[in-house]
Amino acid sequence: MKKIIIINGPNLNLLGKREPDIYGDISFSEFFDDIREVYSDEIQLVYYQSNIEGELIDKIQEVGFTYHGIILNAGGYTHTSVALRDAISAVKTPVVEVHISNIYAREEFRQQSMISAVCKGVISGFGLESYVLALDSFL
Repeated sequence: MKKIIIINGPNLNLLGKREPDIYGDISFSEFFDDIREVYSDEIQLVYYQSNIEGELIDKIQEVGFTYHGIILNAGGYTHTSVALRDAISAVKTPVVEVHISNIYAREEFRQQSMISAVCKGVISGFGLESYVLALDSFL
């Protein structure tokens, strides 16, 4: 069975409450419970969220040599973090970068990603379904 982790960065703990016109009105916890059940026969699915850059790096390093895949929504760190980029480059586990909104249709600063070049792929703009598309990419 494949072991895959979804790692969410800053402010994604507020999904369902935060800017529902952009991010929807369902909490990530509810969404995660649903997808974990759907994929339970194929994937051991783990979830981790932190608002702290160093904790995200620690988690990538912790799972980056033993898991089959990492799905990463780095939130605002996507656009600023060389340290996250370096962590992704340092591990063997492939990483798919995910965004709920279409970052290319938003503010100019959000259209730049520090991590895309070191990820297996990027999925952006399909709402929470972006995570399902990323999961499917590992199957």
